[in-house]
Amino acid sequence: MKELLFGFLLAAIALTVGILIGHFAISKSGSEPSWVKDVLQDVDESLIEKFLSEVDNIQIQENLRELTKVPHMATTAGDEETVKLMLKRWQDPESGLDEAWREEYKVYLSFPDPNKPNKVTVVSPIDAVLFTAKEKEKAYTLDQNDPQVVQPYAAYSPAGHARGKLVYANQGKPSDYEHLNQTMDLRGTIAITRYGGAGRGAKATNAAPYGVVGVLVYTDPLDINDGLMSDVSETYPHSWYLPPSGVERGAFSTNFGDMLTPYLAAKEDTYRIPVKNITGIPPIPIQPIGFEDAYRLICALDGGDAPSTWQGGFNCTYNYGGPGFKPTSDFNNSDVKLDIYNFEEVKNSANVMGVIKGSVEPDRYVIYGNHRDSWVHGAIDPSSGTSVMLELTRVLGRMVKEGKWRPRRSIIFGSWGAEEFGLIGSAEYAEEYSTMLSERTVAYINVDIAVFANATLRASGMPSVQNVIFKAAKQVSAPGLDSTSVYDNWIRYSNRTSPTYGIIPRMGYLTGAGSDYAAFVHYLGIASMDISYTYDRSKTNARIYPAYHTAYDTFDYASKYIDPGFWSHQAVARTAGNVLIRLADSLVLPLNCSDYAESLTDYLKTAVTLYEEKLQQRNISMEPLKHAVASFSAAAELLDSTIYKSDFENETPLQVRRINDQLMLLDRAFLNPLAFPDKYGFRHVIWASSSAGQPTFPGLADAFAQANSSGLDGDWDKVHYHLSVVTQAIAGAASMLSDVFLYKSGTKYCTSSGVQSRDCSQ
Repeated sequence: MKELLFGFLLAAIALTVGILIGHFAISKSGSEPSWVKDVLQDVDESLIEKFLSEVDNIQIQENLRELTKVPHMATTAGDEETVKLMLKRWQDPESGLDEAWREEYKVYLSFPDPNKPNKVTVVSPIDAVLFTAKEKEKAYTLDQNDPQVVQPYAAYSPAGHARGKLVYANQGKPSDYEHLNQTMDLRGTIAITRYGGAGRGAKATNAAPYGVVGVLVYTDPLDINDGLMSDVSETYPHSWYLPPSGVERGAFSTNFGDMLTPYLAAKEDTYRIPVKNITGIPPIPIQPIGFEDAYRLICALDGGDAPSTWQGGFNCTYNYGGPGFKPTSDFNNSDVKLDIYNFEEVKNSANVMGVIKGSVEPDRYVIYGNHRDSWVHGAIDPSSGTSVMLELTRVLGRMVKEGKWRPRRSIIFGSWGAEEFGLIGSAEYAEEYSTMLSERTVAYINVDIAVFANATLRASGMPSVQNVIFKAAKQVSAPGLDSTSVYDNWIRYSNRTSPTYGIIPRMGYLTGAGSDYAAFVHYLGIASMDISYTYDRSKTNARIYPAYHTAYDTFDYASKYIDPGFWSHQAVARTAGNVLIRLADSLVLPLNCSDYAESLTDYLKTAVTLYEEKLQQRNISMEPLKHAVASFSAAAELLDSTIYKSDFENETPLQVRRINDQLMLLDRAFLNPLAFPDKYGFRHVIWASSSAGQPTFPGLADAFAQANSSGLDGDWDKVHYHLSVVTQAIAGAASMLSDVFLYKSGTKYCTSSGVQSRDCSQ
């Protein structure tokens, strides 16, 4: 009887709860609640078409004209003017963002002393000055005469006075110094090197162990000007090529972020390490010079002929140096002297941040960024990107203000400060908000140098973003080719054969720290991309646009020789903006895991070809890595198939959110904070930088190169370690793509998926 009464009671309670749920779940009119339609919001193709039509090349041109009126090196008065400009645009009541503000950091920067210019001289044995390198670049327009143009210098080079016989060390790579040291005693010498091959600061760091006391660096005309050298008719102002006195400035440091606050945001009260504990900066003085001065020095060098691969664009034979100059030279028996007066200072630097709040998932972020600071006027680097970003925010901001659109997810815009000094603004932002960004960020879009030149699109990123970039590029017309899409034009210049898609454009990977994507990729594991327009590499050997980081990177240069009419700027704005809208508005994130699997498979094939035979000789098996990649590929295929087959309009919002979280968090699974103790900020075991030069897993490649060279058992142990690191990271990522339900079997927790058996014993 008690059991019967208890059953009736439960039934009554269930009926009551059901009635209440029905009462509150159904509106008075019997229709669905209003939020149901909002939750199902997906990307609106007609809105994308409207966006594409409203992006204006003339607006971008005028943005660039405004941004390049004065030099705006980080923390200078010119930089503050650009901060105010960004805030004014993003707070505009008619076309601004929902909110805009500045984020301040106190960062460690390096400057030349304006009262004591750095000097490079040739001095005789009696200290007579025989030659002095130019301290400023030749003026062809009023821009070069602006008093705020900073003297060419190597940021973070130590101050000091170095003197010695000159030697030529090619690109300053470790192998270059090793080779040179076999021909002569380098102790007490000054080395002259050319840009390329090794990082700026590495040219000095690599030299110091051999006793070199100072380093010069220049841009060889063969590497940047296709051999052209004359400003009478060949270089700027007659073409895009670098004039003879042009000097590439830069940060000569290795690590990214503020040097005094590693892994901490550089706020007012943050703990700072002692300056003596800073790593990743040159140990000896280093100074950049123009190629017209380098010509005088190199062509006067004594000694044997340097290898053919060391020869450059000068009309002389590049010799090693005696050390020193030829007896027949005007500089016979003379030394080269560096007098460097750089100083360091902690200064306030600002990021300018803006946001358009999401309507459905405001706690999911798509971040779009570019740095704001330049070395001089910075028309191409970075203001081409900033001018594009300002046009994107104008068009999208107006849509929001007029009530025509609001994204599903929040969009954050970042105008990063002090990038030129080591990606500082973006790195500090990533460090300050690391937990929030790790949990909430869908993707990061970087458009730094928007236009290197006007031939074709160039894009790099995680493989998962390939598909959304391709889709966007197919919807944008290539500049000057109305019947050809950016996508089809891209294939003509750079392509590869995919086993899945056939011939497609070739995307690069973000394996280094070349721009503000670094902290998002390597430190936070956020799916990222870098988008730009570039030149036809079959027509020039230029390693980058020739006026890079010089006083010639001006509006005049950009508008005449880089992108007349600003049509390529417009194409980048349309493509990047299209990607941005799709990431912000798509119901299911447009990230493709099978494309990621294809890249991992390519990396595996290379690793097996290069390493398996020698690893087997040491009883180190690559089978676990093969199984991990196979599991990832199967899990990716299953997830992509599930997405393709699902009817998300009839799924619960939590089902969509679950899949999106799997896609969003995929790259976090590849992070290992202990994998690269000697590489600051690098935690992504797939895309970390590598010195091995092989298209495969970076930790494994570097460890194998070292072990193969040394033969030491300890180095082979490191190979095994990195093999295990990457294997377990890929296996963990495969689990991320599988069903997320964990169940217990005996003492083991097993993951339910369509790939693995539910029986833990299998």
